[in-house]
Amino acid sequence: MRRSMRSILTVTAAAALLLPLCGVSAAYASPPGHSDADKSALRNQAPRDLAIGSAVWGQKQLMAYDPAAPTEYQQVLGAQFSSLTPENDMKWDAVHPAPDVYDFASADALVAYAKANHQQVRGHTLLWHSQNPAWVTEASKTWTCDQARDVLEDHIRTVVGHFKGEIYEWDVANEIFQDTWDNGGVKLRTEANPFFKACSDDPVALLEDAFRWAHDADPDAVLFLNDYNAEGINEKTDAYYALAQRMLADGTPLGGFGAQAHLSLQYGFDTTLQANFERFAALGLQVAVTEADVRIPLLEGETGPTPEQVATQAERYDGLLQACLNVKACSSFTVWGFPDANSWVPDVFPGEGWATIFEDDYSPKPAFDAMLESLHDATPGTSPRR
Repeated sequence: MRRSMRSILTVTAAAALLLPLCGVSAAYASPPGHSDADKSALRNQAPRDLAIGSAVWGQKQLMAYDPAAPTEYQQVLGAQFSSLTPENDMKWDAVHPAPDVYDFASADALVAYAKANHQQVRGHTLLWHSQNPAWVTEASKTWTCDQARDVLEDHIRTVVGHFKGEIYEWDVANEIFQDTWDNGGVKLRTEANPFFKACSDDPVALLEDAFRWAHDADPDAVLFLNDYNAEGINEKTDAYYALAQRMLADGTPLGGFGAQAHLSLQYGFDTTLQANFERFAALGLQVAVTEADVRIPLLEGETGPTPEQVATQAERYDGLLQACLNVKACSSFTVWGFPDANSWVPDVFPGEGWATIFEDDYSPKPAFDAMLESLHDATPGTSPRR
């Protein structure tokens, strides 16, 4: 790679945030053990080998973290979850806003909070067609494949290297296949993804190199493919399965497959998630539910869902979790943020909402209760399927 001299703006909040934990109550400061000290905490009831996570915005929710006086949100986040995923803080537009500038301030705040609360961090994401900064969108219009490779390699090595040893799973490639209903059916997003477009003659070669660069930068991180509408066995997951087979045959350091699990009560529940996970696990990969939420269509003028909708939402969250618990290789289960006020759903899906497992006053919903019971029933350290 042709590496040019560049200035890296690394505004790090970590040192300031890693304050002594003596001021925090035991419920929030204790490591993610599996005693019965707090039976109302998801992280305490989960099997030892399953991380229970939430998406979070470091910039919005963790930059002003004071362990001696955490906000209510920070208390719940630390008490309930053993893993954090940056919802936006590690995406291209956040960490690489200009060609010669890297800004890790908000991502560092998230990592520092996680350390202080004995949590792991999932990295998200390194190669995606969306949320790229304007300079990538503009420059990519004239990129050669070599130029695209240089930019992507520099980004991956810099970002993964910055967090070396602090990220246990990375979503290296996100949403690289389009859906069956898109023009042309399931295929790689060679038009929407600027890097694939520049290397359209062989985008998989670029994809495989992305995994190799990430592995070089942090050999201990497990590297994932991640997508939506990838829960059950369908044309998209068939494409991912074939891709995973090719990547593994080529010696690519692919380590996992992630199903986002953004669900809606408008549609049925795909009961083949477990079977889908099992076939990827048979390839030697870890699997994960990476972005779970279950949105509810809300009638105009109504402030909340019906009791029937609430019950169905709980069943679907628990169905996702049960599929994970039933597959030995399932390493993490992540909900996509909380409470509803922080959810992305109403902005993207008008008329739908109430998608998370916590009310806006942080009281748990029936979906939370169903998950807690299933985690409690799983055997600590092994879970039922092992």
